[in-house]
Order: sequence, then C-alpha cells, then structure tokens
Amino acid sequence: MTSGRLAYDAVVVGAGVNGLTAAARLVRQGRRVLVLEGAPTLGGSCASDEFSGLVRDTCAAIHPFGAASPAFAALGLADHGLTWTHAPVAVAHPLDDGGAAVLAAPLGEALSRFGADGARYGRTIGALVRRPDAAVDALTGPVLRSPTSLDALAVRALLGPLALAPATTAACALFHEPAHRALWMGLAAHATTRLDRPWSNAPATGLAVVGHLAGWPAARGGSQAITDALAAVVRAGGGEIHSGVTVTSTRDLPPARAVLLDLTPRQVTRIAGDALPTAARRRLERWRYGPGHCKVDYVLSGPMPWTAAVCAEAGTVHVGGSAAEIAAGEATVVAGRPAERPYVLVVQPDRADASRLAPNGHRPLWAYAHTPHGADHDASGAIERQFDRFAPGWRDLVVAREVRTARAAEVHNPNMVGGDLGAGSVAGRQLLARPRLARDPYRLADTNLWMCSGATAPGPGVHGMSGWHAAGHALSA
Repeated sequence: MTSGRLAYDAVVVGAGVNGLTAAARLVRQGRRVLVLEGAPTLGGSCASDEFSGLVRDTCAAIHPFGAASPAFAALGLADHGLTWTHAPVAVAHPLDDGGAAVLAAPLGEALSRFGADGARYGRTIGALVRRPDAAVDALTGPVLRSPTSLDALAVRALLGPLALAPATTAACALFHEPAHRALWMGLAAHATTRLDRPWSNAPATGLAVVGHLAGWPAARGGSQAITDALAAVVRAGGGEIHSGVTVTSTRDLPPARAVLLDLTPRQVTRIAGDALPTAARRRLERWRYGPGHCKVDYVLSGPMPWTAAVCAEAGTVHVGGSAAEIAAGEATVVAGRPAERPYVLVVQPDRADASRLAPNGHRPLWAYAHTPHGADHDASGAIERQFDRFAPGWRDLVVAREVRTARAAEVHNPNMVGGDLGAGSVAGRQLLARPRLARDPYRLADTNLWMCSGATAPGPGVHGMSGWHAAGHALSA
C-alpha cells in the first residue's frame, strides 16, 4: 500500500477491537485512515455500559490474550489509559465436595497447587511457557508461517500434538486428579465445540499458556478502556472514526487503496459479495457458525457465597462440575439442545478491579452459558440452579438482573451471528482455516479487500491480532 492522491489509504469497516487495531497500525505507518462503525458506540464485543448504577462489560470482561497481545504492546495502549488489573486468583473451578481446583497465573504457583500432577503439567504446558516469545507468536498468528528460531520450532513441535488432541483425552493425559481434569475442561469449554473431538484441546492450551505468561486480568474501569485506548491511538495518528454509519455496500465507500472489514463472512458477502470472484464468495458462504450463548448480568449486594472459599478471590469462575459433566453439557448444546446442567462462565470484575465495587457494597457479576445457535432460549434458570449448587444463598444478594439470549446478542452486535461469540465455529478445520489456509488468509482473492475480524487468524478473543496481521499484509501489498 503506497500513498497517493486518494482521500484515504485505507477504510476500515467495523470499530471492534480488530478493526481499531488495524487502523492503529496503519496510522502509525503514516497512512490516511477512515474507520466506519454502524453502532452508535465503538468496541463491538469489547465495550462497557451502565447497569443499575455500575459499570457493566457488555461481553468480554477478562483478557488473558489481551494482556499478552504483541499488538497492544506495540501500540503502547498504556500511554492511552489502559491498565491491567489482576484478581488474587486467576481461575477457580468449584466442585461438589466443597473444594475447588485453581489455575494460578504464575507457573511456579500453578505447579505447586497441582501437587503430584505438577510434574507432568510442567513438562508440557510449562515447556511452552518457558519459551514465551515463541509461544505467544505461535498462538497469535496465522498458521502458515516459517519458524524464525529454534524456540519457534520447539514450540510448534510441542503445540501441534497438544492442540490436535481432544480435550477429553488431553485432560486425562495431563492430570490424574479428577479436580484438575475438570479445571482443564473448563478452559477448553471457552470455545463451544464437542470436547471429545480433535482440535478441541487448542483453546485450553492457548488460555493456559498466555494465562501463565500474562495473567487473567481485567481492564481497569471496564473493557471499554481497551477500545478507548485503541481509538485514541487512531485519532492521535490523524485517523478518522465515525460511528452510527451503516455500510450496505463497498461501492458506497470513499475510494481507498485498501478496505479492511472487521466483519464475519456473512456480513462480508452481503456488502462485498459482488466484488468477489465466485470461488471466494462461495467459500465465505460455506462458513459455519457455532452455538450461541445466553448472558445474565447481576448486581449483588455482597460477595457470592461460594462454598469453596477460594472462588471468592477469583476473577473467573468456571461452574460446571466434573470433566464428564462439562463434556456432556457442551455436546448437548452442539447437538442443538439446551443443557440441563450447563457449563457456566462467571466473571467477578470487582475481584480484579476495586473500582468496580460501589461504596454501598454493590458489585457486578456476569455469567453466560452456551445455548443452541440463534435460540431465543432463556438459560438463566439453568445457570442459577448451578449457582444454587455451588453458592447456596446467593439469591438473597440479587439487587438487579438482566438476561440476553443468543438471538438478542446478534441484535446487539451483528458479528455475533446466532449468538456465536467466536465469529464462526472453531471446530475442526475452521480452527486453522480462518477463513482459509494461506500465507495471507486475510485478503479476499485478488482484490483490495481484507478481512480482519475474529473469523480470521488467530481467531476469537480480545487481542487485536487479526487486525494487526491484516493491516500488515495490506501494507505490504
């Protein structure tokens, strides 16, 4: 991409984290950039609003990949107000016997807490953590890249078999204790897929590695702080950002050398389908979306009364019981039915960020469970029965409550098609081919269009790396 007489070198459609990261990289290289966002506010799934007098994260709230992101580090987001804050305990997983399994962020503490299982964990996950630069690079970039060091070769040799394995198999291979197996399955279940299928262990591996390297932090003041910092970088570099602008066709965009689309394949084909060769358009039309989710936001008058006291110190709590129970629940959702005992991901923002705690003791808590794709199913009853199981008496603390179904999630953010948090299924081939397996998976055939959403490598998460890589390819085109 070279500067010329056009009004803009690049137009970015969509001001989610990836779109803003792409724009930030481009303006840092002296390019003239315009960002257009259809919603009235910026951020997409990385945003905050107000609920019952407290700051609420509208979707993502805890950001291990964000804290480890090379893009965020390179852009200097700390200089624009972003501060990471950590809970005393990264992840806790309550069990029916009243105890809990814990994933500590520092690797040494994790190995100690795992006891007899620590040695095996250290030989596998620990071996990746001890090669931090190569591990983060492997986890946050496209698949088809040449390794640049011996560490990179070693990480690929370790990471490949781990990622390929079913999560059910890996949990048994890594751990002898059932509690630790359940903890591992809770990590794997962040991505909605059958946990007994190949490649389902990849999400658990990635979350474990980056969590040990960077922790499981929140953004102080809410996730909107990440978006605001990225927007500040864009504006500081002379970029323009306009919200409330609906783009219905790429023909309506001002002339630019490159157009970067922070959209999933469904939206891309709607606005740019006639600009694509038939084969490229059909590939996008075959893109599969995963199950949805039902999110429940709460305001509580006091801390959750977890039976396992350590859960009260955790920023993230995985509620799902045993490894077998989590696998069964996720398989039920993938099959198109709600789970009676769902895996529930819980975030307690005030444990990481004291600013989220009101003077009167009120505090936010959010939870979600996976549901069938596109369902208008209110899973709050099943979620709350899981709370009864592991935090009896919690209902007495509820001050406010709001439910968002999978169908409502798509209305809130069209990139969450059918309530899919991952911009497309990460099951099987789609984990690697996002949206295709190529040296430049972001460019849409031989056009001036690049995709940069979570539907592209390295996939979903608040890390900005999809936008970072797409912008890099656009710069070199």
